[in-house]
Amino acid sequence: MEIRAETMQKSKFKRICVFCGSSQGKKSSYQDAAVDLGNELVSRDIDLVYGGGSIGLMGLVSQAVHDGGRHVIGIIPKTLMPRELTGETVGEVRAVADMHQRKAEMAKHSDAFIALPGVV
Repeated sequence: MEIRAETMQKSKFKRICVFCGSSQGKKSSYQDAAVDLGNELVSRDIDLVYGGGSIGLMGLVSQAVHDGGRHVIGIIPKTLMPRELTGETVGEVRAVADMHQRKAEMAKHSDAFIALPGVV
């Protein structure tokens, strides 16, 4: 994803929620897109809200945003923590009861949403 400097504007959004997988995906372009999106959020001074996992595309986008110095809020159901939190987490991780609460919390803390492609 290449953005020209002359078209860059500071975003009116403060936090964007990114929906993406806990898998790396079958195409390296998915991984590249996750990192590029994270870097783009940083360049526009936008914080990240996401599913809270430290693996797959979630891990890549959150690490890019965190490494760029922006705030990261991960929201994850307690039941998924052992599976999606492997290794070190980045930013703030909030545990919730279930998927319904996860989505409600994501919406509560976000100004907009982006969905990345899945594993196909």
